[in-house]
Amino acid sequence: MTVNPMTSTAPAAPAAKAKNSLADLDSGDFIKLMTAQLKQQDPTNPTDNNEMLAQMAQFSSLASSTKSGETLETIAKKLDSVVSAQNATADAIAKLAASQKPTA
Repeated sequence: MTVNPMTSTAPAAPAAKAKNSLADLDSGDFIKLMTAQLKQQDPTNPTDNNEMLAQMAQFSSLASSTKSGETLETIAKKLDSVVSAQNATADAIAKLAASQKPTA
């Protein structure tokens, strides 16, 4: 089977930002890839439904774990801020207590 390159008469959309790694891909990219896959499949031998569902489930799982990672990173940053504030408070209390000691 020979695959001919696709050409488009529509003007190219301006690139908002360059995607440099797989981590930069999002659900829109997945939909584009899936649509291209469906357009290019052999009509006499279409992609198995189970295979397509497995791909969608894998993407959903990846998106979920990525979101969880982002959430955990946000929580870690907030906890770091809380610990820093507690340390600053403890230092301030220690300095205040040291300055209020009676001198002999």
